[in-house]
Amino acid sequence: MRKIARKMKNVLAAKNLERTGKAILLASVALYTGSYFMSKRIFTLYENQKSAIVQDRNSTEIFIQPNVKGHYMRHTESLTGEISRLLTAKEDRFFFYHPGINPVSIARSLARYPFSRRLEGSSTLTQQLVKTLIGNENKRTMSNKIIESFYALSLGIHTSKPEILKMYANTAYFGNRAEGIVEASKTYFNAPPESLNTVQILQLIATLSNPDDYPGTLKNKRKTIALANQLKIPVDEKTIDAHETDEDKYIYRRKNINVFELEPFEPRCEKPCSLTIDQSLTNTVREILRTNLDSPSFASVNNGAVVVIQTGKEMKENELLAIVGSPHPLSSEKGHQINMAVHPRPIGSTAKPFIFAKAFEKGARPYTQVDDIEYKYDIGTGFAFYPKNYDGQYRGTVSLHQALSNSLNVPAVRVLQYAGLGAFYDFLKSDLSFEPLQPLETYELSIALGGLEMDLLTLANYFTLFPNEGTLKPLKLSEDDTIKFSMAKPYDNHQVIDPAYIQLVTKILSDRETSIDQFGLKSNLNLPATQYAVKTGTSYDYHDSWAIGYTPDFLVGVWLGNSDNKPMYRLSGSIGAGKIWHEVMETMLNSTYNKETAFNFDRIKEYAKSGNIEYGLDGDEYDSARDLLKLNYLILQPHDFDTLQYTAGIKVPLLSNEDVLWYINNSPAGQGIRETWEPKKPGVYTISARNPRGKMEKIKVIIKEQDE
Repeated sequence: MRKIARKMKNVLAAKNLERTGKAILLASVALYTGSYFMSKRIFTLYENQKSAIVQDRNSTEIFIQPNVKGHYMRHTESLTGEISRLLTAKEDRFFFYHPGINPVSIARSLARYPFSRRLEGSSTLTQQLVKTLIGNENKRTMSNKIIESFYALSLGIHTSKPEILKMYANTAYFGNRAEGIVEASKTYFNAPPESLNTVQILQLIATLSNPDDYPGTLKNKRKTIALANQLKIPVDEKTIDAHETDEDKYIYRRKNINVFELEPFEPRCEKPCSLTIDQSLTNTVREILRTNLDSPSFASVNNGAVVVIQTGKEMKENELLAIVGSPHPLSSEKGHQINMAVHPRPIGSTAKPFIFAKAFEKGARPYTQVDDIEYKYDIGTGFAFYPKNYDGQYRGTVSLHQALSNSLNVPAVRVLQYAGLGAFYDFLKSDLSFEPLQPLETYELSIALGGLEMDLLTLANYFTLFPNEGTLKPLKLSEDDTIKFSMAKPYDNHQVIDPAYIQLVTKILSDRETSIDQFGLKSNLNLPATQYAVKTGTSYDYHDSWAIGYTPDFLVGVWLGNSDNKPMYRLSGSIGAGKIWHEVMETMLNSTYNKETAFNFDRIKEYAKSGNIEYGLDGDEYDSARDLLKLNYLILQPHDFDTLQYTAGIKVPLLSNEDVLWYINNSPAGQGIRETWEPKKPGVYTISARNPRGKMEKIKVIIKEQDE
């Protein structure tokens, strides 16, 4: 019986041992599995805490975005030996020996708790990492301490010590929104961590206990010396002063000029992303703008902006390559902190290509004749409107080609009148989705003289209609985002004007010979290339100077002026903005963006009926189109109901469209295209003109008393 009992006891012991082993195994598996998922959560939180780095199209960093905590945090994949040594010496000298928690420190803290009622001094470097990642920095309770300990143990099971140390260094907070050793090094010393010396590393580590005591502050200096003494490193105030940064130079994020022009578009990226911007090109463009505006010849100009856009027939969207809204965006003087690339300004003669394109659409042609003479227009205000050319001269009869090429104002008003104000309003609002500062009806014919306001970025993208052969495309900023214009509703890729009429405009704007009359033989608008077109603009009294030009591959737009609206000293579009445009265009012509694509003029037909080569479209009724804008009235000057003040010996010039007989109150007053009439007293006079074919035309002129 004893023998049997002994055998049964052995069997039961073996079974108990087996059950115990299984239980231990199951517990180990559960512990390992649970710890795995806990460590995995820590890694997920760690990865989610990275800041998104925004790069340009060539993978150059433009700026860093704040992370979920509002800090700036970038990772390093390795730490230098000196950083590792000093970091562990300061924060956790037993880091490489404990499993994630330090039992001795915990016991010491628990022993003090009944007296101090606080748990302090027991956290390991691993526990501090966990506390930061799960967001318990300001929740120091017993339960949180226990939870953090489990996370720390889990992390210790599944992660190597060097990896944990690296994670801690990447998430430690150093003040001024700088999270991690990399960002702190850039923020305070504008250098990578691997180039820091021992003193600079100590300055950063001394910040960890109180991030407000960052490098450059007196408290940080004192803490650095105390830490150095604790670690037996010879450091004194003179040593720190020798390595301290200039407070005006550190905290680089506050002075990152790369962000200035991009802020209005809020290019938020949840993960690292690339923009269409070329940062190197942007820096070059800003330097061109800055160098010119800082020179004596631009002394009356404080502000300027440049936009560069990549175009292409095969592209679904235009791409923004560079946007510069200020020569000195870090300066608080002279309106330099206003982004003038998105600030509306009167656009001057840059409106004319759109007006002429709509006139061509209606039937006019570049060879259509128009009179460049003094016109009188009655406008909605009840006052008369007398447009003038830039130089104050009139050229008689000119072609629309000559008028647009030389940016003549008087013919442009006549062309807008022909195209129709209502039709042009509809073109702006419906086709371009434009949202003006004021109702379009308040501008009337002054649109042809540049009274309409628009910001450079919006205007530049509208101008891409010409290199894109009439197609208006959104402006791409990143893979997922297009620019949201402040003066235009969102629009998709769509055809706005038939390519034939666009080709006619580009043919004129690319003709540098015809423009010699206005711009001279030597001009900023002349480039060492043939496949480009350009239009300038100057607003009233030299408040704004514009130049916008393009090739089939890219477009460059420039604005100059003063943010406080002070006039510049006689800087027209060609002299002012044109100079900067010329330099930026030369940069682009010598870049990889210049594919040397030729303009497409396959819809244009040449006509030689006048003895010169003129341009139109196949199937034109040449004679009809040529005389389309010809005046139908005889008397050009004075105008009906002109009011003149009487003075002794006053002479009133009479001007007609052809040779006529002149009459004043039915009495003969001379013959010819030009005549002079001298009224003898105030009154209302009827002026008549009769041509050889018997056509008679009459107007009334008021000569008023001097004291009226």
